[in-house]
Amino acid sequence: MAAAKSITVLASSRAILDGKLTAATIVISHATGKITSIFHSVLQASDFPPGTNFIDHSPHILLPGLVDAHVHLNEPGRTEWEGFWTGTRAAAFGGVTTVIDMPLNAIPPTTSVSALREKVQAAQGKCWVDVGFYGGIVPGNPTELRPLVEAGVRGFKGFLIDSGVPEFPAVSSTDVALAMAALADEPTTLMFHAETIPPIADSVGDDVQRSLPPLAPIGPLDEYATFLASRPSAFETYAIAQILSLAHIAPKLPLHIVHLSAIEAIPLLREAIANGINITAETCFHYLSLAAESIRNGDTRHKCCPPIRSKSNQDGLWEELMQDDGCITTVVSDHSPCTPNLKLLPSHIANAKNDVVAGQEESKGDFFSAWGGVSSVGLGLSILWTEGQRRGISIEDVVKWCCKKTAKQVGLENEKGDLAVGFDGDVAVFDDEGFFEVGEEAMLFRNKCSPYQGMRLQGVVKETWVRGQRVWDRQGSGFGKGGPNGKLLLERRR
Repeated sequence: MAAAKSITVLASSRAILDGKLTAATIVISHATGKITSIFHSVLQASDFPPGTNFIDHSPHILLPGLVDAHVHLNEPGRTEWEGFWTGTRAAAFGGVTTVIDMPLNAIPPTTSVSALREKVQAAQGKCWVDVGFYGGIVPGNPTELRPLVEAGVRGFKGFLIDSGVPEFPAVSSTDVALAMAALADEPTTLMFHAETIPPIADSVGDDVQRSLPPLAPIGPLDEYATFLASRPSAFETYAIAQILSLAHIAPKLPLHIVHLSAIEAIPLLREAIANGINITAETCFHYLSLAAESIRNGDTRHKCCPPIRSKSNQDGLWEELMQDDGCITTVVSDHSPCTPNLKLLPSHIANAKNDVVAGQEESKGDFFSAWGGVSSVGLGLSILWTEGQRRGISIEDVVKWCCKKTAKQVGLENEKGDLAVGFDGDVAVFDDEGFFEVGEEAMLFRNKCSPYQGMRLQGVVKETWVRGQRVWDRQGSGFGKGGPNGKLLLERRR
């Protein structure tokens, strides 16, 4: 009986093992949370000791738990925007078993070891899935970077343009060079929000949203086309060219472009990779599923930076993503929430929250004044699967982009992102034919304000398991009574 209680066994006629769809029976140790054995067939409960927790999920698919490598949880400091408890519950709802928290928009940002300690303390006892942390690069903190590596951050991020929050300023080329030099031989990844204002441009984006002509936006501020024109593709290509020009400083250091939006950057990245520069890029669920042509006037739920671009641009992102040798290797949420009032939604937008602060009424629907960020953590698997149905993707593709390669990006490729012996028992049970509508009950993040509200999505996560423990059961007890048991991933990268 003791042996029966020491394992959980999950089986299905369909599972993704080593990147391939196959039948499987997976045995997970309760003591270690690790997968101890895998059989490439569906065994029976009678094949295990009496009383073993055995579940046959056929015909649903057993997926490796998703690794969302780009999430803003905002705690401490802005917990009215999001927090560890709500953000990780939302993740679990969608089969995400690991999230990596960005260094902003928490206060303080994770730009020093002391700030990381504050964040770790704030996360204690609140995480429903496993959580790792990024460090930030800002002007003046190059001496903090190696200590942050030792403290266990999974990588670093810097902005080449205003971040939107004063405590996380943009870095110059000089700052980037110092960061590259400091991290040149460290086991980490250096990532960039790659937008910057070229020396000559028709627009200079949010910096001049209240300036006088000719630098002011051209067109009504509640029209998405006006906002899109203020963040042209040149912002991304110029920033990426700037990063590539410095890559020689640390030739072994992996570089990464977060939330790539503009297809014009793809040739730059492809050429750099061909020339031996160690660089990759991610894109986001919203760039692959939402298009500028469909965004209504004033619907600032769609505002993010870089912006959601045209349908033809979206097609180009998909084309690159589906190439075996493409420069876009991962897909993430970039969940960047805020309180609904900061979105300045006008009353004609469904579920608009009208509790704006004094003086903001005139800004309703203003894409320039509204907070930029899309809320979607926990919805990404279904978003990607829904859009991918008409593009011919396979579930193996999804695992590659959202599990295996995201785990590798953050140095977790030997324990996360795959169903294999010795890996963590992180499993998403996925009904690839089910549908659901994105209502408030599907948005478990703190603020129910998302461009996906009201959409009908294909693909339903039935259960989520983290290190052999079921944390989400859609048709049963939900999150149950056990409480959060997520682990903080603070071991030094190797």
